[in-house]
Amino acid sequence: MSKELEKNYNPSEIEDRLYQKWLDNKYFHAEVDRSKKPFTIVIPPPNITGKLHMGHALDETLQDILIRFKKMQGYNTLWQPGTDHASIATEVKIIEKLKKEGIEKSDLTREEFLDHAWAWKEEYGGTIISQLKKLGSACDWDRERFTLDEGCSKAVEEVFVKLYEKGYIYKGSRIINWCPVCKTSISDAEVEHVDQAGHFWHINYPVVGSDEVVEIATTRPETLLGDTAVAVHPDDERYSHLVGKMLELPLCNRQIPVVADAYVDKEFGTGCVKITPAHDPNDFEVGKRHNLPEINIMNDDATINELGGKYAGMDRYEARKAIVADLEEQGYLVKVKEHTHAVGTHDRCKATIEPMIKPQWFVKMDELAKPAIEAIEKGELKFVPERYTKTYLHWLENIRDWCISRQLWWGHRIPAYYCDECGETVVVRGGMPEKCPKCGCTHLTQDEDTLDTWFSSALWPFSTLGWPDQTEELDYFYPTNVLVTGYDIIFFWVVRMVFSGYEHTGKAPFDTVLIHGLVRDSQGRKMSKSLGNGIDPLEIIEQYGADALRFTLVTGNAPGNDMRFYMERVEASRNFANKVWNASRFMMMNFEQADFSDVTLADLTSADKWILSKFNTVAKDVTDNMEKYELGIAVQKINDFIWEEFCDWYIEMVKPRLYSEEDETKAAALWTLKTVLAESLKMLHPFMPFITEEIYCNLTDEESIMLAQWPEYKEEWNFADDETAVETIKEAVRGIRNIRAEMNVSPKKKAKVYVVSENEAVRNIFKNGEIFFATLGYASEVIIQKDKSGIADDAVSTVIPEAVIYMPFAELVDIAKELERLGKERKKLQGEIKRCQGMLSNERFISKAPEKKVLEEREKLEKYTQMLAQVEERLNQLEA
Repeated sequence: MSKELEKNYNPSEIEDRLYQKWLDNKYFHAEVDRSKKPFTIVIPPPNITGKLHMGHALDETLQDILIRFKKMQGYNTLWQPGTDHASIATEVKIIEKLKKEGIEKSDLTREEFLDHAWAWKEEYGGTIISQLKKLGSACDWDRERFTLDEGCSKAVEEVFVKLYEKGYIYKGSRIINWCPVCKTSISDAEVEHVDQAGHFWHINYPVVGSDEVVEIATTRPETLLGDTAVAVHPDDERYSHLVGKMLELPLCNRQIPVVADAYVDKEFGTGCVKITPAHDPNDFEVGKRHNLPEINIMNDDATINELGGKYAGMDRYEARKAIVADLEEQGYLVKVKEHTHAVGTHDRCKATIEPMIKPQWFVKMDELAKPAIEAIEKGELKFVPERYTKTYLHWLENIRDWCISRQLWWGHRIPAYYCDECGETVVVRGGMPEKCPKCGCTHLTQDEDTLDTWFSSALWPFSTLGWPDQTEELDYFYPTNVLVTGYDIIFFWVVRMVFSGYEHTGKAPFDTVLIHGLVRDSQGRKMSKSLGNGIDPLEIIEQYGADALRFTLVTGNAPGNDMRFYMERVEASRNFANKVWNASRFMMMNFEQADFSDVTLADLTSADKWILSKFNTVAKDVTDNMEKYELGIAVQKINDFIWEEFCDWYIEMVKPRLYSEEDETKAAALWTLKTVLAESLKMLHPFMPFITEEIYCNLTDEESIMLAQWPEYKEEWNFADDETAVETIKEAVRGIRNIRAEMNVSPKKKAKVYVVSENEAVRNIFKNGEIFFATLGYASEVIIQKDKSGIADDAVSTVIPEAVIYMPFAELVDIAKELERLGKERKKLQGEIKRCQGMLSNERFISKAPEKKVLEEREKLEKYTQMLAQVEERLNQLEA
């Protein structure tokens, strides 16, 4: 039999205790079990530098809901957790820590630096994991992985060597995103485009052997030092005569050609574009087409190098000023226009990125992209919502070779070795080769660079399950089922996992990608440190509980759409939790001394069958919504059912039966209450795991709600006639309540209620439900009859299908008191109307007051006039 709950719901008292219980009993742990169907999710690995923010909280909540739901459906669920080593972010943190200790990175050997890095990881790297546990995440922590652990490192090495041997990985000079502060190449994912106020500098390039000039416009005049051509469109008649001719490059004592290339937009600007192949990705492609030289004019710290002549050694912006001054002095500068444009910045250090040509390692993408595109066409991969398929395909169809090398020490070091004697490049598994395979020299040096963090996380769905070894886990749990992630990393991570999955396992890594939006503040702004509008999920958990936070994040959430986070919504979620707790406590107090173990469906009343039937429909609909990943719709249906149908209607319906020892249907009511409560808790569990576990384990003798079976539609609980009957009574009750509210009748005041209907079936509905109808309708007596005989003429009424509900007016209202109240209200409104009319008839007020104020007074006059008319009408009725 059920036990008693604490009087007040206190999340802080139950959540840590219950989470430890789940851990101790290994409810989150999954082993290969061929008798069950697997359901697998891999966590998007948070950076070890990270702390839980609202985006994480949403992402993890959605995954946790799916895992708990599928576990209750009988699947063998694995939620694979782990963290990402986050090369750049972590290295920045370590360098900052070292500086505080008076140590520069340059003072250390690579090995010494890595010792510091691992020590930092041990001290701080688990923070995000402990925070995810506070959220209730049902991850299999026994299987926790790290992108630099031995298994993941083995997978990374295997993939690099395999792709190199196939010719898909190569080293070459191409344009990359270079951070002059962190002094490393960075991925597109780490470039944040920020609108900045800048300028267009218009500069004349003289045509050699002529008085003509070509006018170009640039936002980066310092790159002029690396120009190797000016391009015009092949169809631009203005410049066709100049194609092939040479131009004097201002300030540089060099000549550069005019080339024709369709890349140029002849309608934009002057129609002439300076080409700097070493400092712009589009210019680089133009340069390749025309065999142009590539002149890198910058050092790694974005100062001008020795190829910059007199500007060598200057910072790029210092050089910009000097170059513009010299252009103006020598007559090359035509004009300067203000121009706001999106500038690439490093999302970590906020430095402006410098596109720069450098020798780097790249992955050739043409062939790798093909299976990832076909996955959509074959239906092996789908996006929820479907519209993100276009984003995915657009990126794949326009994909560039992927720069995978980083000039960092923290990360997977590239398994490439260079012969000190002949310069041969050797890429092998298992570490430094004993000798050069070309010349036999035993002195080799490993490449200094590490791999892009995305290289290892691209392998996450299968490397975490043991690949490249053919483990049982890999065979059973892979491919995984659904990936849950934000729309901002479709290209950078999702695409790379898909093409990596096909290349290395022959399968898509998952069949569904569930995309969610961002969590924004109440004004719709992105949460950020600079705006100071971030909300700490841990503070919400501490104040309101993890269940309230989770419920808030998923309520109203639609796949792919951003959501706004209001504290009022958190309070509403907490109120819902309190409602569930208090209703459960009330029911369980009534279960204590009762025996209803032998109740059958035949013993149930119409009201009991109604709530079972209602639940049955909700269980079916919610399951359907969950299967379609419509979690926001599902949770709203659960909320509406529990709060409105179960608590506000059914519990109130059965109270008279519970309080009567003589009522023969009391046991049926108790059985129904317990049955629906238990099933509703199961349905709510994935969304609010803690409160449902606490109530369920006190309500039943079962070990955990996590092990309970998900509610399924039961044909024997389909009571359509009883649903119709109770919905008819509910409609009558709503009508009664509306009348009483309009007449300001206190809930304590009861009155006779007449139900008049010529339809015998309708009359029988009210006869069968008379007990709870009287309670819900505040009736002193319920009189059911075929016609209106015996009902006072002044009775108020509400109409429902095939029936009219009447209440004697005199029983609802104390006429003398109501006349007194309405008289006072009339006097007050007459005073307000007089005041408004006085102001609006005052010419001085009309001419001098702000238009808004005058409008307000006119609106007040209209409102008070309408209210007075209603009061007068009511007085006339009462005085008649």
